[in-house]
Amino acid sequence: MIGIGTIVNSIFVLIGSSIGLLIKGGLKERYQTTIMNALGLAVILIGISGTLQGLFLVEGNQLKTNNVMLMIISLTLGALIGEWIDIEARLDKFGVWLQKSLKVNGEKDNNFVEGFVSSSLLFCVGAMAIIGSLQDGLTHDPSMLIIKGVLDGVTAIFFASTLGIGVFFSVISLILYQGGITLGATFIEPLLNDTLINNISFIGSVLIIGLGINMIFGKKIRVGNLLPAVLMPVVYEIGCNIVKWISAR
Repeated sequence: MIGIGTIVNSIFVLIGSSIGLLIKGGLKERYQTTIMNALGLAVILIGISGTLQGLFLVEGNQLKTNNVMLMIISLTLGALIGEWIDIEARLDKFGVWLQKSLKVNGEKDNNFVEGFVSSSLLFCVGAMAIIGSLQDGLTHDPSMLIIKGVLDGVTAIFFASTLGIGVFFSVISLILYQGGITLGATFIEPLLNDTLINNISFIGSVLIIGLGINMIFGKKIRVGNLLPAVLMPVVYEIGCNIVKWISAR
């Protein structure tokens, strides 16, 4: 069944965030702060790992840089498009609307929007989210998303224990994002190749670093407004193919 990976992933997030909400009241603020910093460090290291895989290439006994221009172009164009759309503000507004619609008391849960936005970005902007959703859509293999679901579920426990119920409702973003990629995979299959998928994952890893920095130091980087950068490798690939086609004529 197509989309089963996203469904299972969402269930794990709901279970994990529910557990986190149950233990939230039992954690003192200093514990919550330290846990959030620890998670931030973990997120940064995950992002660095994926970034280094895309940035460096081993040839013989030499370590060479790779995809530097792709990274610069993707982040720059992604930032321009993201700021023009102002994705971060729209995510915040949606979080506020969701909070009001659910009648969550803002005084008791003033971290709702931060929890919703931060966890939405973390669960959606990774290599496993992209590759797993494509795999589910193209081959009906949900295994990667199920593994991701277990990891997300554990992360959701600690996120919800510090940021509250907003993490629980980030499952809405997860379903829309991963479900959209899964359903659209068959339409974009002609454009896909291993290099393009790896490049998309690589740029996503760079954004994960920014998210980890925000978790530790506060909102220093508008990661939401950098989201279009993940799509820039597709534009880059199309541009390279056009240049090759023109050169061959």
